[in-house]
Amino acid sequence: MSEELKNAETVETQETVTPAEVQEVAAPAATEETAAPAEVQETPAPAKAKKEEPVAKKAATAAEFDWDAYEQGESFRGVSKEELTKTYDETLNKINDNEVVMGRVTSMNKREVVVNIGYKSDGVVSMNEFRYNPDLKIGDEVEVYIESQEDKKGQLLLSHKKARATRSWDLVNAALENDEIVKGYVKCRTKGGMIVDVFGIEAFLPGSQIDVKPIRNYDVFVDKTMEFKVVKINQEFKNVVVSHKALIEAELEQQKKDIISKLEKGQVLEGVVKNITSYGVFIDLGGVDGLIHITDLSWGRVTHPEEVVKLDDKINVVILDFDDDKKRIALGLKQLTPHPWDALDANLKVGDVVKGKVVVMADYCAFIEIAPGVEGLIHVSEMSWTQHLRSAQDFMKVGDEVEAVILTLDREERKMSLGIKQLKADPWENIETKYAIGSKHTAKVRNFTNFGVFVEIEEGVEGLIHISDLSWTKKIKHPSEFTTIGAEIEVQVLDIDKENRRLSLGHKQLEENPWDVFETIFTVGSVHEGTIVELMDKGAVVSLPYGVEGFATPKHLIKEDGSSAQPDEKLMFKVIEFNKDSKRIILSHSRIFEDEQRAEAKKDKEVVTEKKTTKRAKKEKEEAPITQTMEKTTLGDIEELAALKEKLEGK
Repeated sequence: MSEELKNAETVETQETVTPAEVQEVAAPAATEETAAPAEVQETPAPAKAKKEEPVAKKAATAAEFDWDAYEQGESFRGVSKEELTKTYDETLNKINDNEVVMGRVTSMNKREVVVNIGYKSDGVVSMNEFRYNPDLKIGDEVEVYIESQEDKKGQLLLSHKKARATRSWDLVNAALENDEIVKGYVKCRTKGGMIVDVFGIEAFLPGSQIDVKPIRNYDVFVDKTMEFKVVKINQEFKNVVVSHKALIEAELEQQKKDIISKLEKGQVLEGVVKNITSYGVFIDLGGVDGLIHITDLSWGRVTHPEEVVKLDDKINVVILDFDDDKKRIALGLKQLTPHPWDALDANLKVGDVVKGKVVVMADYCAFIEIAPGVEGLIHVSEMSWTQHLRSAQDFMKVGDEVEAVILTLDREERKMSLGIKQLKADPWENIETKYAIGSKHTAKVRNFTNFGVFVEIEEGVEGLIHISDLSWTKKIKHPSEFTTIGAEIEVQVLDIDKENRRLSLGHKQLEENPWDVFETIFTVGSVHEGTIVELMDKGAVVSLPYGVEGFATPKHLIKEDGSSAQPDEKLMFKVIEFNKDSKRIILSHSRIFEDEQRAEAKKDKEVVTEKKTTKRAKKEKEEAPITQTMEKTTLGDIEELAALKEKLEGK
C-alpha cells in the first residue's frame, strides 16, 4: 500500500471519529471477538469495509489536518486531547487493585473463563476456581478479585477463588445464621470424613453427616459438587463443619411420621440390613430405621450379629415395640420361628444321655446347647467326682462337643441341668475294698494347708496326710518343706470316712519306726556328735546321726570357754532326756564338761579327805604313850597340890 493511500485512509478515519474515539471503539471490539484476550488479532481496516472515496478528496482532507496542533493537544474540531481522553475514561468502570467486583461470563472453555467487569479489557480466570459450580454458563454473574489491572503483557488479572475467600467468612456465617443451602466441592478424603471447599474455605464433612445411610466407601464422593448446610463454626480456630445429611433429614422426618403412624405391634415388615454393630442390627424399613437386638436375632447363642445376617440382606422382621416420641422401633427376627423348647422331643426325660456343644463358660458352670435355642447347665460339682472343686475351665472349653446326663428337666420354665460325672461310676461305692486300711498307693499332691497335705489317689478319691505323718524324724513346720504341689507321693491308708468321703493317709508309716532303735542308741547320758542346724531364742535344733534331731536349750549351749554355740557348729552333746512317744530328745553340750568338772572335784575331795584321815590316824598313834604319861603325871601332881593346899590352910 502506498504512503498516499495510507494518509488518505487516516484522514477519512479522523473525519469520522476522533483519535480517542478510535481507541474506545477498537479495544472492546478486540475483546468481544476473541475467546481469550491474550490472543492477538489484526487491526481491522475500516477503509476497506466502507465505501471507497476518491483518493484526491482523502489527500486534500489529510493536507488540511493540522498535525502540529494535534501533537500539542489541539484538534481541528476545537476539542483538546485531554478532553477527549477524559471523555473516553468516563465510559469505563473505575477499578482498583485488591478489590472485589462483579463480572459477567462472556466465554468459557475447559481451561479458562473470560469475565467482563466493564474495564477496557476482559480478565481470564482458571476453570479450576469454578469446579464447585459445574452449572456455570455464559452470562452468569460472578465475583472476581482484581489482582492487577495490567500485568507485563497488558492483561487484566482476576481471581474468583480469592474473591470468594475475601468474603468467605461473611458468607459462611450468613449461611449458618439464615440456614441457607450452600454448594461445596469435595476435595479429598480425611480421617473421619471429607474436606469440602465452601466459599473458598476448607470445611469438614463428618462421615456421619454425608448421608442418612452409613457410607462404606468415601472415595466415591471425591471430586463431586454437592449441596450442604453449615452446622457449626468455630470462630477462634476458623473451623467450619457442614452436613449433607441435614438436607434430607427434614424430608425423612415427615416420612418417618407417616410410617410410624401405621405401625402395629406384631406386624411383619420387610426391611434391608442397613448397619451391623456388636449389639444388634439396624434395619431400613423404607425411610425409618429399626433395631434388632442381638438377643432377638436367634433362639440360640449369637456371638456377633454377622453370624446371622449380612449387609444389604432383605429380611422379614416383626415389630416388638415402638416409641412415638423418640421414634425408636424394636424389631425381632427369631420371633418369626417357633421356640425350640416347644419342638423339644417329648420323650426326653431325666437320666437320658444327650450330646451338645459348649457355648458359654463361667468359673462355676458351663452352658451346653443340645439343640438350637435349648441349653442345659452343668455345674462344676457335676463335672467330676472330686470334692476338691476347681474352675469349670479345667474340664472343658467353648466349642467342645460333650455328652451329659439330664439331671433335671423343667419344660415350663425351660430349664435343664446336666451332669458329666454321672457317666462314670462313683469311686466311693467300693472304697473299703479298693482302698482298704493299711493298703499302700501312689497319690498326687493337690494342695497344702498348715496342718497337712491334700492328695488325690484317683479322680474323686482324695485324702489328707497330717503334717505329723510325713516323717518319723524331721520336725516339719509346713508341708512345703517336705514336698511340692503336683509331685507324686507314696501313702498308706490309715482311716476311711465314707460318709464324708474322706481318707486319712500317712507317709511315714511306709517305713519302720526308727524310734524303737533310737531308744537303744540315744540313751540318757550317752554322748553323740551333733550339728546345730537352727538357732532360736528358745534353743537350738541339733542334727544327730541316723537323721534324727534333738533340741538343746540356751543354757546347754554354753561352751567350756564361756561362749555360746553357733549355727553349723559341730559339738559333742549328751542326751539328758529321751521320750519315745513324743519323739523328743533333749541334749546338752555344757553338761559334758560340767560333769567332768564335778567328777574331778569329787575325786580331789576324796583324795584330800583320805589324806586327812591317814594323817590323823598316824598322829593319834604317835601321841598315845605321851598321853598316858601325861595322864599319870597330872594325877600325881594333883594329889601333891591338894596336900600342899591343906597344909597351907592348916597354918
